[in-house]
Amino acid sequence: MFQETCIQAGQRVLREEATAILELVPTIDERFARACDLLLHCKGKVILTGVGKSGHIATKIASTLASTGTQAFFVQAGEAAHGDLGMIGDQDVVIAISNSGEGSELKVMIPLLRRRQIPLIAITGKLESSLAKSADVTLSAHVSKEACPLNLAPTSSSTAELAIGDALAIALLEARGFTERDFALSHPGGALGRKLLVRCGDIMHVNDEIPICKQGVTIKEALIEMTAKNLGIVAICDEEQHLIGVYTDGDLRRTLEHEFSIHDQLEYVMTKGGITVEAQTLAADALAIMQSKKISAMIVVDKEQNNKVVGAFNMHDMLRAGLI
Repeated sequence: MFQETCIQAGQRVLREEATAILELVPTIDERFARACDLLLHCKGKVILTGVGKSGHIATKIASTLASTGTQAFFVQAGEAAHGDLGMIGDQDVVIAISNSGEGSELKVMIPLLRRRQIPLIAITGKLESSLAKSADVTLSAHVSKEACPLNLAPTSSSTAELAIGDALAIALLEARGFTERDFALSHPGGALGRKLLVRCGDIMHVNDEIPICKQGVTIKEALIEMTAKNLGIVAICDEEQHLIGVYTDGDLRRTLEHEFSIHDQLEYVMTKGGITVEAQTLAADALAIMQSKKISAMIVVDKEQNNKVVGAFNMHDMLRAGLI
């Protein structure tokens, strides 16, 4: 019985909140476009403010705006009257969020913003409120009722405020032509950031860590170098470190299948040239090559210097970089 009651309550809340958002769709009109225009042409920063649950929503919207190309941060409305109003510049735009539009903290803050002629966008559930009447643009977050059965706890109204904020953020993202790379620059620690920003030069082993053998070495000598550097690959180079070929763990298995002696010259069994990348190659692109060619390590060369070997890496380096 308890389980069934919980399931029914959860489903009811989702339906009611979804309905509340859908009822806002017709309100996205020229006022919404005006708000977007103010934000798009803002020469300062976008300041989000609110109190209580609306304050939490304002914090999230500020974060969403900041991560999608709009410089934004949150100022707690209650603290604004005690000094934090100084954080708001004359070229900023303020977005105030309040379901009732009558919070005492906002009533203190609004006249000061008006006096300084700072543009004010309101997101509120009450279109006849003090906040709505004072704003340059008012966006409706009105809901007919809360999902709370007592019609008291901010539920549908908070969801509506968040949805309006998301709509603003995405409209601005599209207006700016914000790209995946732009997103990655503000999320360098995320999966997309690693995919779009990490290059082979960031993960490769360099200098004495590069497994290198000179022309004329034997298979045994190459294996000693490969084992010492522990990358599963060795680069065969001339005296100026220009790449001639590569020898890998896979080549070793093929060598044994053909019954070569470990005292034979490596040049008989190495892969001439080999599959290489440059330091500026995206690590994600290198990973795709490795997967398609079924190889576990690669040599990094400088093509402008006639394929001079500058580094090496393997799948373990990809794993450490968070690309796998």
